[in-house]
Amino acid sequence: MPKPGLHGPGLELVALRRPLLAVAAVLSVGVAGYMVIEGWSFFDALYMVVTTVTTVGYGEVHPLSLPGRAFTMLLIVLGVGTMLYTLSTIVHYAVAGELTRQMGRRRMESRIEQLRDHVVLCGYGRVGRQIAAEFRRERVPYVVVDVNEASLATAHNDGCLWVPGNAASDDVLLAAGVKRARALIAAVDSDVDNVYVTLSARGLNPRLFIVARASREDAESKLRRAGADRVISPYQIGGRRMAMLALRPVAVDFVDTIMHDPSTDLLLEELAVQPTSPLVGKRLAAARGGAAAGAIVLAVKRDGRLIPNPPGDFAVQAGDQLVVMGTPSDLRAIEGYA
Repeated sequence: MPKPGLHGPGLELVALRRPLLAVAAVLSVGVAGYMVIEGWSFFDALYMVVTTVTTVGYGEVHPLSLPGRAFTMLLIVLGVGTMLYTLSTIVHYAVAGELTRQMGRRRMESRIEQLRDHVVLCGYGRVGRQIAAEFRRERVPYVVVDVNEASLATAHNDGCLWVPGNAASDDVLLAAGVKRARALIAAVDSDVDNVYVTLSARGLNPRLFIVARASREDAESKLRRAGADRVISPYQIGGRRMAMLALRPVAVDFVDTIMHDPSTDLLLEELAVQPTSPLVGKRLAAARGGAAAGAIVLAVKRDGRLIPNPPGDFAVQAGDQLVVMGTPSDLRAIEGYA
């Protein structure tokens, strides 16, 4: 699919360079020929060349001599052929380019319509690109929504599915599959835009989990009132991380390794306990001897409250969310029971 912002005067102009140069050469040679052979002024010579190569033929500017007539016949053969070639090339690229864009857009829309439980990423700036990189690493399906053509071109180069337009528009969010999505991230540079995006998304999908970016402190309360489940400030997170690196560098390195290093054998995962799970009613000590053997339950979230380091006699209930650490095989085993 052609890249947004690059399909107009981009590759097409490169391909049209040769025929356009040929037209310029014919015009230059024709003007120079009439000026030398007939002694005409520049404007008279240019007028004669243009009416000749375009086959308009209003008539001769001045009576032509025999060499001038011979030169005119040569100019007709070369000029008309060059003009026809150039026009056909322009029409070809205009029609073919538009068809290619339409077909590519339809393929993109078809792929987006097939998505379920994906993430709608609004904004593909510096923060959005980092979020998308994490999604690709985790193999999470997502759709980028942005109004900036340069950002969409970058998203296209990165292999993203994307929808052009303002993310605050209901039609744009619906095109991104917001009603089928599991989450939306409002990562636009403007706090005002993020508030409108959050309002629109919450109205279209009340069950959607919404994470919003806030650049200013006073924007956090507005975003929460608009319907955001979580509000993140990149500046606050950056400051906290720098402070923790100065105070507890080993602990931060350990968490980073588990969360972001694909070569490690340990993973950190969040599991939701379904009502039909065999873990329901079991104590963690008993679960660790069965399906959860080898996996470490670091925390449990129940009724909005996070319970860190739950004891062995803690009874698992349906709807609990377990924060589990273990190897991929340990996590696959406990996922089969959750």
